[in-house]
Parts: sequence; C-alpha cells; structure tokens
Amino acid sequence: MNQTIFNKLRPIFAVSTNIEEEALLKKIATHQDPYLFLTENNRLRAYVDLKNLKTEKIDYSNLHINQIFSNAISIDKLGTFKLNQTLSLPFIFQALGQPIVLVKNEQNDITGYVRREDMLAGMFREETKNINILRVLLASIPMGLFVIDHEYKIVNCNESGLKMIRSEADEVMGKDARIIFHKEQVNEVFATGKTILNQIRITDEMGVLVDYSPIETSNGNVEGAIIIVQDLPMVEEMAMEIEAVKNLNSDMNAILSTIYDELVVVDHTGNILRHSENYIRDFWKGELNELVGKNILDLEKKGDISPSITKLVLEKKEKVSRVQEGKHGKKVLAVGNPIFNEKGELQRVVIASRDITENTKLKTELKQTREITKRYKQELTRLKTMTAEPSHEIIYCSAKMQQIVNQVEKIAKFSSTVLVQGESGVGKEMIARAIHQKSNRSNKPFLTINCGSIPENLLESELFGYTKGSFTGADMKGKQGYFEQAHEGILFLDEIGDMPMSLQVKLLRVLQESEVVPIGSVTAIPVDVQIIAATNKDLKGMVEKGTFREDLYYRIHVIPIRVPPLNERSEDIPLLAYHTLQKLNQRYDKNYHFSPDALNLLENYSWPGNIRELQNLIERLFVTADEDVITAALVDQFMSNGIVKKAKPMVNGIMPLQKAKEEVEEQLILLAMKKFGTTTKAAEALNISQSAVSRKYQKILQNE
Repeated sequence: MNQTIFNKLRPIFAVSTNIEEEALLKKIATHQDPYLFLTENNRLRAYVDLKNLKTEKIDYSNLHINQIFSNAISIDKLGTFKLNQTLSLPFIFQALGQPIVLVKNEQNDITGYVRREDMLAGMFREETKNINILRVLLASIPMGLFVIDHEYKIVNCNESGLKMIRSEADEVMGKDARIIFHKEQVNEVFATGKTILNQIRITDEMGVLVDYSPIETSNGNVEGAIIIVQDLPMVEEMAMEIEAVKNLNSDMNAILSTIYDELVVVDHTGNILRHSENYIRDFWKGELNELVGKNILDLEKKGDISPSITKLVLEKKEKVSRVQEGKHGKKVLAVGNPIFNEKGELQRVVIASRDITENTKLKTELKQTREITKRYKQELTRLKTMTAEPSHEIIYCSAKMQQIVNQVEKIAKFSSTVLVQGESGVGKEMIARAIHQKSNRSNKPFLTINCGSIPENLLESELFGYTKGSFTGADMKGKQGYFEQAHEGILFLDEIGDMPMSLQVKLLRVLQESEVVPIGSVTAIPVDVQIIAATNKDLKGMVEKGTFREDLYYRIHVIPIRVPPLNERSEDIPLLAYHTLQKLNQRYDKNYHFSPDALNLLENYSWPGNIRELQNLIERLFVTADEDVITAALVDQFMSNGIVKKAKPMVNGIMPLQKAKEEVEEQLILLAMKKFGTTTKAAEALNISQSAVSRKYQKILQNE
C-alpha cells in the first residue's frame, strides 16, 4: 500500500504569511495545484483549498489576500503518516475528515501530500493487510458500500448496504455485481473509468440511489469499483428538505421583488449581502448590485452616503431611523432593523429606505385628487339638483338656462318685483319657486293664483279678501285675501296679462302703498309681500293697445326674466325627458328607459307646447310601452298618429346633401315597412308608387 500511495504523492506549494499581496497572487497565478500551504517562521501552519473560493474555474486575478487567509485551515486537522508505517483506525477517521493527508519521510520531514481518495484506494488494493480497519470503516459508514474487483465480483460490503438492498452477506459476497446492480452502468465504469452518480435502481428487492466510482491503478487501468447506495426514502427526505429551502428562497425573492421600499441586508460587520429588486438608483454611487460584498461603512468614509444607518444600528443594537443623503443629493428616509441570533448576538441589519421626494409627490397627487373629488362632488350635487324630485327644482343643462339660474341666484337676495315672461309651458312657476327657495323669505308662504282662470268678482275677493256680510254669499266670518295670507312671503300672479283693468288699479295701489283694503272695509291693512308676476303675452303691446295699464306695467317690470322656449334649448330635452320618466318609474315601481334613437327623436322635435307637452308625451309613452326600453319606433308611432307633430329629421353631422337625402329615404322606407308590413300600404303612407317602394326596399335589404 505504501508504494501505491507513494505513486500518488504530490508536492507542497507553500508561501509565507508575510508575503506581499501582489507577490502572492503572482505565485498563485503560475501554480496549478488547488492547495496552497501557508508558513510562518519557516514552519508549516495551515493550508487553503482554493477550490472553495470559487465554485467554477478559479479566477486568480480576482482573489484577495484577506480571502485566502480567512479560508485557511490549520494543518493540525490533517492526518500525517510515514510511508512505512502501519495505518491505525484513529488515523483513518482523522484522514476522512479532510480532503488531503500529509506524508512524512523517514527523517520525519513533510515531503508532500496525497488526496483522501488516493489513500482509500490504496487501502482497498491491499485489503488483506488492513482487513480489520476496513471492516470497521465500512461498518461505520451510514451509506451502503460495496467493493467489486476487476472480475466484477463483490469482495466486500457493509451492513448498511445489505439492509438497503434487502439481502444477506452470503447472497452477495462473490456474486457478479452486474446481476444485483445495473449491468450497463457497471460496464461503463470499467470501460471509461468515469464516475456515474445519482442513478436510481428500483427492483422488487430494493429502491436505492446508486453512485459508481472506479478504482484505478497507477497507470490508469480500472481494477475495481466502489458502489455507494442510499435508501430512496432518505434521499427523498433530503430532496424534499432541499425543495422546501428552495421554495422559501423563491418566496423570499418574490416578496422582496414586490416590496415598494428599497431593502438592503448587511451582516454584523457591515458587508452588503443582498438587496431587493426595487432600489433607489440615484441614491447609490453606481448600481447597487455592484456593491454586494462591499462594506457599507467604507462607503460612509468615502462620503458616498451620510450618515450610515448601519453604523448607528450596530452601535445602539436597536431600531434606528434617519434621513440619509446620497451622492447625488437625493434624500431618503432609512429605517434600520437589527436581527439577532438565538444567542442574542447581532447577526444582520435590514435597512428599509424610501425616497422622500416620492412621498412629496404622493402628497401633491393626493391634494390634486382631493380637489378633483371636490369638483366631482359639486358637479354631482348640481346634477342631483337638476333631477331632484321637488317640483320647484329647475331641470336644465343648457347655457341659456344656466344664465337664468345665475340671475335667480342674484335677485333672490332682494325683494324687488319680478316679471317672468315666456311661452305657455316653459316653467315660469318653477322660476318663481326657485326665487322663493333661495331668498330670505323661503320659510314664509309662497302662494300662487292664476289671474286668467278666475272670474273678475271672485278674483278680487281672492286677492284682497272681504269682511263679513260684504256681499251676498260671503262667508259670515269674512276671509283673508292672498295678500294677507302671503304676508312676509311671495305671491305669484300667473297670467297677469289676463287681469281685468278694474283690478289692475287696486293691484297698483297695493304695490305702491304696501297695504290692502278688503272688500266691504275702509281700513287698510299693511302687507309685506314680494310680487312675482308671469305672463305669456306681450304686455308692452297690450299697453300700446290700451288693454294693460302702463303704470302697472312699469311697476311690475322692475326685474324682467325671459324663459326661452324648449326649441331654443334642445339640449335640455333629454334631461327633462329622463327626469319625467324617473318620476313615473318611482310612482309605479317600473324601470323604463329610453333608447338613444328615441332621445334623438325627442330632441329634434320643435315642442310648441314646451315642457308641458313633453311631460304629457312621456306619460303616454310610459303607459303605452310594452317593454322596459322606449324605442324610437314607439316615439315615431305617436308622431305618425298626429299626437306629436313637426318632428325634425335627425342629422348627426355634416354630410353631402345627396347622401343625407338617401339616408332619410332609407329610414322612412324601413319605418313604413315595419309599421304597415306591405309595400302597398307603405307607398300610400309615403305618397310614392308601390313599385318605387318595392325596388328601394329590396336594394336596402341587399346592402345590409
């Protein structure tokens, strides 16, 4: 065995610990051996496994002397033997703990080292000399172990291996390993000299994970092999544990990637270990991923960040928050949290940072959002006001009505006499009620009387009142007139143009003297009443004709308001139609609504009867409709029956006149065919020939 190990002896490459870094790195660059030995005062003290410094090919140019020294292992942990000594069991176990074994000559000087696997191979080749050691060694290994010779026969094994393949020693020893294990894999190891790892072997007797390692001679020939087996449940348990760790890492990385703040993890010395995907780029000098492995305390010394939150946490060993300033002048709010191990020692520092400028931006955006929300609320309140249930609310969206509403807002602050003019049905009373609602008389009476619908003798008594027994049929107790009842409030005189001339004189006196004399009395009663008059007539023309008193005209014409007819504010029509329909839906627990085409038809009609006519039509449509949707066809049906007249054609935009004619013609033919069903009746309704309707209708169907 000693001769076999001697053939595998490797020289020792040693350097002094006092050597300069540049000289050390130059030596390493020219040396290919993976093990570096360190000497101090000409004595061998430690060794470094350079393979542990890099998982892939060693890049000596990136190594630093502190990395080398920090990974040094004392040679006291290495096994040492002379080529002529007999191996003992304690030595074997010491040798198994390290990757190499030191070799001494007869003068007790260290002459080199051998790899652990070369030493074990030498032991197996001379098994008879170390039979007891091998048996103890094999029995102590928890994994299954089988040794086969150059004839593929199993020459040794341990109890763990026998249990894993569920066999006895006499069933295995001396048997061809290719019968028990995978034949092709065993043959491949002997043919190529390569190690084959992680092979699953499942039979009726076993379920194991198998590794095949060759035993080579000094000239490279394979003279045997070692088969290592692991029970699958054990392997599965380890795999599951590894998978659980991977899942935890994946979860942690996923959490870190979704966290808005920048997270940086440093160790107890200040070295940056990792960071989240989101980080403040303008805060750090360069990319943060390039700083991994560097010391954050050194960055503070260089002035890259100030002050270092890590330093404060390491000193105080508690949570600390500070405003830090980076290289580019950007300020962040940093919070450092200490992480302690089971012994209470500080192990990590997690730093969460947020850009304060982003915080300011969010505050600005929040302020803007609040302002927008405030405007939305105001607009919503206005729309609710337009469509509110009380009858005195003005429903509108047109600019003309907006001007009137603005005017109402102003004059409501005063008690001046107002004259509301406009066509019948435009909503003059609503204007009067709006003035009352917004005035300081809103909690006082609002009375209305139609001057044209009451006979002259009755109108006088209603307006001015009377005393008991003043005329035949009078109430024995007498009666207060509207002026007295409306004291401190508003009296709305509708259709004032129909008031008889005799009453115009008395009305003028009330307006001038602010007092009223009831019929049958000589005593004047003071009254504080604001007068709002309304008419659909041309009062100025009536004055010229002598049918209306000029002095009264100028007395009531203090603040004139003209309410435009509906055909001058067509944009209000859909809103008014919707409002009327909603009132009917609430009253009868329905859910009717208009189709867009139906609203277009309504909007393009002239409405000579104004709002009153529109409300009447909506109620007819509501009662007549068979479905929840009130369609254009249903609206058109009322128009065709003469209920609604003078509907304007729908025009959605500017187009050539000929194209407009063709589209209107197509709509008329389709509507006529839908209503009457035959070309003959459609032709009669359209006042054209039957052949023309038939030809045009077929063309329309072909183009659809």
